[in-house]
Amino acid sequence: MEQWLWPSGGAWLLVAARALLQLLRADLRLGRPLLAALALLAALDWLCQRLLPPLAALALLAAAGWIALSCLARPPRLPVATRTVLITGCDSGFGKEAAKKLDAMGFTVLATVLDLESPGALELRACCSPHLKLLQMDMTKPADISRALEFVKVHTSSTGLWGLVNNAGLNDIVADAELSPVATFRTCMEVNFFGTLQLTKGLLPLLRRSRGRIVTLGSPAGDMPFPCLGAYGTSKAAMVLLMDIFSSELLPWGIKVSVIQPGCFKTGSVNNLNCWERSKQLLLANLPQELLQAYGEDYIEHIYRQFLHSLSLAVPDLSPVVDDIVDALLATQPQHRYYPGRGVGLMYFIHYCLPRSLRRRFLQAFFINPCVPRALRRGKPGPTPAQDEARAADPNPGPSPAVAE
Repeated sequence: MEQWLWPSGGAWLLVAARALLQLLRADLRLGRPLLAALALLAALDWLCQRLLPPLAALALLAAAGWIALSCLARPPRLPVATRTVLITGCDSGFGKEAAKKLDAMGFTVLATVLDLESPGALELRACCSPHLKLLQMDMTKPADISRALEFVKVHTSSTGLWGLVNNAGLNDIVADAELSPVATFRTCMEVNFFGTLQLTKGLLPLLRRSRGRIVTLGSPAGDMPFPCLGAYGTSKAAMVLLMDIFSSELLPWGIKVSVIQPGCFKTGSVNNLNCWERSKQLLLANLPQELLQAYGEDYIEHIYRQFLHSLSLAVPDLSPVVDDIVDALLATQPQHRYYPGRGVGLMYFIHYCLPRSLRRRFLQAFFINPCVPRALRRGKPGPTPAQDEARAADPNPGPSPAVAE
């Protein structure tokens, strides 16, 4: 009859020694996950001392510590060396901060901006090294994209192109899909999808040669039906699906594709309240009279008040997104999806795990809950514009998606 042999004390000491060595080698970042893991290990230690023999307790703690460190340690990264990366949309927000970070790390950064004299472009010139090159590019103009492709080929002839960061994005309207002009859908698609498509396809020969990386900034609004973000959300959904297709088709070439789905951060567009006021006035001025009568001007005012209130809670620290961009460019095994931002994990859990009616109520309660249109108000219960003041006083309305990069 086969007998199970309990390992000797020397074997347990070997396990503990290996766990200690893993701890010394681990590249850990101090933060909530690490502190939570240490607290759980301390609680486990307390239980083991009371319930298990010393050697068994030591083995269990060593195994738990090794598992925790394996999950929390920063994955191995490639050296920066002479790698070159192109980042779009560097006038402000994620693009500008990523360009500064990567330049400081030693990358050769090619940064596109909409205006070479914008405050963001001037800041990059002032604070970055001479290795950073600025290029004007409008994602809605194929000629600009073609010129950018030639620019990249010239500046990567000796080093090659390691990475493309598709950051440039646009949203210039907040309204129901019926109220949003078709032209706004086309504009969002031109920037967020077709411009990204043309640029990415044009750079694939260089990326295939380097077996490089494609990193794209998406949005939760492309994964779930956020109220009043129809034009922006549909363009982001198309772009993310395109990246999934590239991820599958380019796998044999060694190109790794990652998509970052950030929560609501204080990027340039979020801070520009005058831009949103002009957007609202333009929408009201050009709305067909029949739609204006059916919905009411106060309906649109209510939407924009709630939208601006959600933006007031945006996170000012952009480093979680920038850190994920760096990881996607340098990790030996980058993640297919990154979800930086407060409450994003809960948002996706609700979207994928709860019934549709609860998902809809969650998005309305924590982003925009439109009031009843004017034509439906008589005898119909529901939120009214007057209720907007009570909601605005709520200090915890929850997460909302980044609306532009």
